[in-house]
Amino acid sequence: MNANDLREKTVDELRDMLASLKKESFNLRFQQATGQLESTSGIKAARRNAARVKTILNEKAAAAAE
Repeated sequence: MNANDLREKTVDELRDMLASLKKESFNLRFQQATGQLESTSGIKAARRNAARVKTILNEKAAAAAE
């Protein structure tokens, strides 16, 4: 996931993507708690991708406020 690609998306698309990333993060944490998680790097990647989407959403909100 690239920040430049995210900047091209609309706010609604970003919100949908954020919801799916949060759901994915929850599922990965649940798998880890039950001992079924194969690769722990997925948790870190999901958190970082969600943070990227939140950053772009905040940038768009600040640009709209001006």
